[in-house]
Amino acid sequence: MPIQQQSRRDFLKTSALGTALWVSGTRSGFAANSPNEKLNIGAIGVGGRGASDLARVASENIVAICDVDDLRLGNAAEKHPAAKKYADYRQLLEQKDLDAVVIGTPDHHHAPPAVRAMRRGLHVYCEKPLTHTVREARVLTETARKMNVATQMGTQNHEHPGYLKTIELVKQGAIGPVREAHVITDRPGRWWDQGQSVPQDRPDIPAHLHWDLWLGPAEQRAYHPAYVPFKWRGWWDFGCGAIGDMAIHLMDPVFMALDLGGPVKVTSSGPAVLPDSGPTEMITKFEFGRRGELPPCTVYWYEGQAKPTGEVAELLPMNGCLLMGDDGKVACQHSHYPTLYKGTEKQSFEPKEAKKFDDGHHHRQWIAACKTGSSTGSNFDYAGPFTEIVLLGNVAYRTGKTIQYDPQQMKVTNVPSANDLLDKEYRRGWEV
Repeated sequence: MPIQQQSRRDFLKTSALGTALWVSGTRSGFAANSPNEKLNIGAIGVGGRGASDLARVASENIVAICDVDDLRLGNAAEKHPAAKKYADYRQLLEQKDLDAVVIGTPDHHHAPPAVRAMRRGLHVYCEKPLTHTVREARVLTETARKMNVATQMGTQNHEHPGYLKTIELVKQGAIGPVREAHVITDRPGRWWDQGQSVPQDRPDIPAHLHWDLWLGPAEQRAYHPAYVPFKWRGWWDFGCGAIGDMAIHLMDPVFMALDLGGPVKVTSSGPAVLPDSGPTEMITKFEFGRRGELPPCTVYWYEGQAKPTGEVAELLPMNGCLLMGDDGKVACQHSHYPTLYKGTEKQSFEPKEAKKFDDGHHHRQWIAACKTGSSTGSNFDYAGPFTEIVLLGNVAYRTGKTIQYDPQQMKVTNVPSANDLLDKEYRRGWEV
C-alpha cells in the first residue's frame, strides 16, 4: 500500500518492522509521516522518575499507564483519565493501538518490557541504566537494530551544554592525548544504603502494592520496605548500585570524548562482598587499549566513601569527571560547565556558550525520532555498549578478581566464573 494511503499508525508499525541497521545513530530506511501527528504512548512505571518521564511525553496521546502501586497509578490516571490502566506491563504490551512505550521502573524491570515492546515494533524510551545485566544490554542493542525502532536511554544530561563542551575540548586537542580519567559520586549513603543483609522481619504488604508483580523476574522473597519504593537500587536482585545509577551519567562525557570501547580489563575493590547488597564504597579501574589513533587509557571510578588522593582529589569535582591529558586537564561537574586547567591553573577557553540546559530536549528528541526517523543521542546502539562496560564494574567487584572482557565474544576470557554474572536467572514468564 502506498504510504499516503496508510494510516499513520499502520505506517509507523510497518516501518518499525524493517531490518535496516542504525548508521551513525540514524535509522536508515525509516521514512516519515507528518511530524505533527501524535504518538500513542504507553507508560510503564508512573511514579518517581517514571512520573517525570510521563510528564515529558504528555504532549502525545497517553493511551496506557501501568504501575504495581495502585496509589501511583491512580495519581497518573487523574492526569490521563482516558488511558487504560494496568498493574502488569505484559498486559499493557498487548494493547493494539500502541506506537511507543516509556519505561521508568526499577532496573530489573528495564529489559523485559523493552525487549517485548521492540519485538512488537514499538519505539522505546527506557530509563538508565539501560539494563540490569550485561547480557540484557546486548539483547536490547541487537533487538533495536533488528526491529529498526527509535530508542533512547534516559540520560537527560547526555546533551547538557557542559558535557558537550567537555567533549569538544578533548576532541579538539585542548589538553592533548588523554591517558587517564577519574569519575566520582557520593552515592550510596546519600539517597539509599548499601552493605546490608536481607531483613528478617515480615511486615505486611501494603494493600496498594502488587508485590509479586513488583518482584517480576526476581527470585521470590518476602516484602520489606527496605526494598520499595526507592531503596531497591542497592540490592543486587533489583538494582545495579551506585555505579549503575551515577556512572551512566558521570562517565557519559568521558565515554564519548575518548571513544571508549573494545576489550577492557576491569578491577574493583571495596569491602567484603555481600550476597545480596552492593558495597558501601568501591573503586573500579577500567583499562582500555588503543582505539585507532587514541592512546591506551585508564578510567577510575569512585563511589560512596571511596576517594582519590593528591592532585586528582584537588581537581575532581564531586559527582563529576576529570580527564587528564598530556597538555592539560578538564574537569566537569554533573550539570555544570567544565573547567580547563594547565597545571593547576584555570584557563579560559572560547567560545563559551550561554545556552541553558533544556531538560525536556531528551524526550522531544526521541519523539521526533519515532515520527521522522531522525537520530537520538543515547540510542541503544550507543547506550547498550556503554551499559555493558559500566556494569562490568559490579562483575569485577563480585568476582573479586581482575577480569578481561572481550565484547566481540561477550565473554570474560580469564575468569570463567565471572561469566555467570553477565546474566541472571528469570522467574518463568519474565524472561528476556
